[in-house]
Amino acid sequence: MSFIEGIKEKAKQNKKRIVLPESMDERILEAASIAAKENIAEIILIGESKEIEGVTTISPSTNPLTETLIKEFYELRKEKGMTLEEARRILLSDYMYYACMLVKLGYADGVVSGACHSTSDTLRPSLQIIKTKPGTKLVSSFFVMVVPNCEYGDNGTFIFSDCGLEQNPNPEQLAAIAINSAESFSNLVGKEPIVAMLSHSSKGSAKHPDVDKVIEALRIVKEDSNDLKVDGELQLDAAIVPEIGSSKAPDSEVAGKANVLVFPDLDSGNIGYKLVERLAKAEAYGPLTQGIAAPINDLSRGCSVNDIVGVIAITAVQANK
Repeated sequence: MSFIEGIKEKAKQNKKRIVLPESMDERILEAASIAAKENIAEIILIGESKEIEGVTTISPSTNPLTETLIKEFYELRKEKGMTLEEARRILLSDYMYYACMLVKLGYADGVVSGACHSTSDTLRPSLQIIKTKPGTKLVSSFFVMVVPNCEYGDNGTFIFSDCGLEQNPNPEQLAAIAINSAESFSNLVGKEPIVAMLSHSSKGSAKHPDVDKVIEALRIVKEDSNDLKVDGELQLDAAIVPEIGSSKAPDSEVAGKANVLVFPDLDSGNIGYKLVERLAKAEAYGPLTQGIAAPINDLSRGCSVNDIVGVIAITAVQANK
């Protein structure tokens, strides 16, 4: 069974209510129909007069619940200067805010957006309304990468992080990304995470402040999560290829075995996942978020219908956790 088929089976066992606020995108409509037919989740589509079998459609302009959502949104944001009139205008015009309010008040369990909106447009409402998970130091993102015919990682399955949100994380932020990504791997893949802190250097082969950042991040991770299999700094080949790992880092329990790859900055992470997606023809699910109090996941604007269905299933499984 493939990774995504396994995720779908998990989602079916405890169906969650997933909101899709981008009813203006044909890919979203098709994905909503498929997810409903496959019984992956209870799909809530926000839009005007979209009738899809098995899908609940909410029109903010006519839904009786809208007034309650407006009042609650105003209460949440009034200390920031929000007026009742502004709350009404935002919820009636920006469906991502409406979707987040449904989750906040318990009418839904997660949101999938981003097919035709930027990451900031997707995450801003979630951070304003749903906020971060208790104890979370950082909201970051990751991709689940499934590489066909690949003996590395967990039979070709990896988590790449952060590829979509944190531009240039400092050591503390990089450590938080590593710890959260390990938890995400465990929750979604169901296997032990083996985390590599990536760099252009392996175990002191190069000297640079960028390398120092990764070394310090590793120290923090080990201090905070001493039972986690994590090592660095490692070059990519040393992290995933056993013979190269044993050569470049012979004393490492991670080198050559990593399934969670933590990139030192957003440039390398974003470039890395797109290279693997396009050249290795990998499935790329994300960017998925970690650290928000409910699963709010951001799609790549180049996503396919199958990508969207996959992210719906992943969001449902995250909601179960």
